[in-house]
Amino acid sequence: MDEQTTRLDTVFTNWRKSSHSQPTPNGDCLEVGRSGASIGVRDTKRPDGCVLVFSRNSWRAFLDDQSARR
Repeated sequence: MDEQTTRLDTVFTNWRKSSHSQPTPNGDCLEVGRSGASIGVRDTKRPDGCVLVFSRNSWRAFLDDQSARR
């Protein structure tokens, strides 16, 4: 499996919310989970809904970019 392909039955574990998440009236928040070489991102309000999937390298690049913007 390469970075472009992830099985639809991938199981993500260890879902976590950001320590920067603030409770809002609508409950807007994202969670991040792991599965082998993939990172999943989902809506906290819809844990059984769609999951955006990223390679670990892509996710690390995103986090590095966000850190550099602070």
